[in-house]
Amino acid sequence: MKISFRHYIKYLFGVLVFIAAFSLLNWVEISGSFRSAGVEAKITQETAIFDRSHPEIQFAITVQTRNIHALMGLPGVVGTAVGLNDAGKPVILVLIKDVGKAGMIPEHVEGIPLIAKITGEIFAMKAPIVPGVKAAKIKPTAWFPRPVPIGVSTGNEGECSAGTIGARVKDATSVYALSNNHVYALENTAPLNSRILQPGLYDTNCVFDSGNVIGTLSDFEPIVFSTSASNTIDAAIALTSTDLLGNATPANGYGTPKSNTVLPSIYLSVQKYGRTTALTKGTVVGINATVDVGYSSGTARFVNQIIVYSSKPFIKPGDSGSLLVTYPGRNPVGLLFAGNVSGTYAIANPIDEVLKRFGVTIDGE
Repeated sequence: MKISFRHYIKYLFGVLVFIAAFSLLNWVEISGSFRSAGVEAKITQETAIFDRSHPEIQFAITVQTRNIHALMGLPGVVGTAVGLNDAGKPVILVLIKDVGKAGMIPEHVEGIPLIAKITGEIFAMKAPIVPGVKAAKIKPTAWFPRPVPIGVSTGNEGECSAGTIGARVKDATSVYALSNNHVYALENTAPLNSRILQPGLYDTNCVFDSGNVIGTLSDFEPIVFSTSASNTIDAAIALTSTDLLGNATPANGYGTPKSNTVLPSIYLSVQKYGRTTALTKGTVVGINATVDVGYSSGTARFVNQIIVYSSKPFIKPGDSGSLLVTYPGRNPVGLLFAGNVSGTYAIANPIDEVLKRFGVTIDGE
């Protein structure tokens, strides 16, 4: 989620729609029972064993993949993922726009239960902060002395917007700031070598100051805006230096991420530090997700994504680019880029796919 003046009305309208839907039903289990959204938030990391190597998860992923076009073609569906039910059995989660579409979701596919979740639409948001989000004592929107921490406001000189510096990454010769394509490359439109700022222009009243430059756009993975596409990452890197960019969050964050990454697994406890909501904690509830994400340039379909849930807002506009790490271990898991209007559901790229694309590693502990 990136923040800018664009889509202000659309975002606020989405908030109102979500509140109306949420008041009717937080989420629905189509197999015939209802459960509180708080259950997902109570899941502990001790049970985090359900990754792609688990035989039952593998089977569920196979069924999901085989039926992905049919599932995504159902009315109101914006995504699917593999998760678990209360009994700890694999299910296919179906993300839908509103309560009215829940009854159109079948109970099973090839013997695997389908569970519908009322998330609303998923956005890589470019909109002002929703009133009521409590500001951190340390403001990630502020200007920071160089080297700047990770997890704070950043953006490209070409747009009055702001996202988050996810991490400092490195190759054999250089260091880079890692964030999203839609933060640094402006949805494929920013030229290479354009200047990258801290804070982003949104947080300086759209006034450019050369003293805020921390690097230049070095590379990005193009986003294909189509619901028939198979995007895997929304990511970009900016060439910088250790004099300009540090590798730890501000003091009210989780600190320095570990260099070693971990694979996402269902029930994994995670945290992030971002420009808008600072430090938040959540739980991985879905892997191998296929999600349609709304951008200014159109809708883009992403595959092999991670879904994070929190009973409180986990991600808000401006948090795009935040690094998803384990709680409490601080091992990188994903790169956050999208979520629903309430911020309770967040979408992340698997971090290993991001690092492999740019030939870099996390510059951490």
